[in-house]
Amino acid sequence: MVSALRRGLLVLLAVFPLFASAAPAAQDIVQKTTDELLSDLKTNKDQYKADPQKFYDSLNRIIGPVVDADGISRSIMTVKYSRNATPAQMKRFEENFKRSLMEFYGNALLEYNNQDIRVLPSNGKQSDPDRTSVNMEVRDTKGTVYPVNYTMTKVNGQWMLRNVTINGINIGKLFRDQFADAMQKNGNDLDKTIDGWAQVVANAKNTEDGQKAAGHDD
Repeated sequence: MVSALRRGLLVLLAVFPLFASAAPAAQDIVQKTTDELLSDLKTNKDQYKADPQKFYDSLNRIIGPVVDADGISRSIMTVKYSRNATPAQMKRFEENFKRSLMEFYGNALLEYNNQDIRVLPSNGKQSDPDRTSVNMEVRDTKGTVYPVNYTMTKVNGQWMLRNVTINGINIGKLFRDQFADAMQKNGNDLDKTIDGWAQVVANAKNTEDGQKAAGHDD
C-alpha cells in the first residue's frame, strides 16, 4: 500500500513552483512555473524514464535556484548539530541534501499523471514582509483533494522555498526528525550522517511515521 507520505510527495512534485517575484504575484508565478515543469515532463517523460539523471538535471535547472538549500539544510540539521559543523561539512550536507532531494522528488514525479491543480487566491494578509505562504489544492485521478502549503522566505530580495506541508505532513519536520535519528544511530558522527543522507531520504519516502509529521518548521 502506498503510504500517505508517498502520495503527498506525488502531489508536491506535480506542483513544485518557482517563487521569483514579489509576494502579490506569487500565485501567478506558481502557475506559470508549474506549466513549464509539467510541459517539460510531458515532452520528455519517456526519455527521463530511460535516463532519470537527465530529469534530475532538468529539475535542478528549473527549481534548484529558488530552493533555499542553505536555510533548509540548517533547519534540518538544527542548531544542536550545525553549531559544531565546519563550513566544509555544512556545504557538503547542503550539496548532498539538494542532490538527494532532486532524485527523491524526480522519481516520484515520473509517476505524475495529469492531476488537477488549483492555486488558491491570496488572502491578502502578510504580517512579515520577508515570509509568506502560498496555498494550493491538488485533486488526484480518484478525486481526492490534497491541500498544499508552501512557506517562502526572502533571500537577497527573492522569494525562495523554505518548507512544504502536504495534507498535514510537514516535510521539513520529517527530514529534521530523520536527521536527528540518523545522528543517534551513527553515534553523533556528523560526517557519517552527512555522507549517508541520500539513503536517509530514500528511506523517508516509505516510512509510515511520516504520516504523523505536522506542525510548523523554520
